[in-house]
Amino acid sequence: MQTARRRRPARPRRTPQLSDDAQRLLDLLNALGSTTFRQMVWQRLSELDLTFAQSQVLFHVNDHPGCPMGDVAKAFGVTLPAVTHIVDRLVQKGLASRGAVPGDRRVTALDLSAAGRALAHELHTTRTRAMEAILTRVPPAERRRIVSGVESLVDAAMRASEESRP
Repeated sequence: MQTARRRRPARPRRTPQLSDDAQRLLDLLNALGSTTFRQMVWQRLSELDLTFAQSQVLFHVNDHPGCPMGDVAKAFGVTLPAVTHIVDRLVQKGLASRGAVPGDRRVTALDLSAAGRALAHELHTTRTRAMEAILTRVPPAERRRIVSGVESLVDAAMRASEESRP
């Protein structure tokens, strides 16, 4: 008796042009990350002894007050112990707090302290100003094309991520 083989969805064939585009985009994103934009943000994070991962969790909790730690882990595609380690540091720095979720003592909810909310606002402002400084050097029509292109890239990445889930 033969067992039916489970077919995987066909993957798009990699063409030389697609590989070239992928490499060029990776190079460009890396170059952008090395510019003044990133340096301004990293400089402030360094002054605060805050890692990039901690800043990302800070932003997420600021946008989703009271979120369960498991939701944070899912949002970043990491394990709960990894998030726990990051949150431990944010709590030690007085930027975040843990609390119980009403009706389920097994779930830990996260919130930011007043200092954490103020820092999230400061970092958001720093990132926005740094990007504005870059975008002022790009003509308005080109800015719209850049935003549209990056939106398409993010949408494609989200679809690829969803399709790769078991």
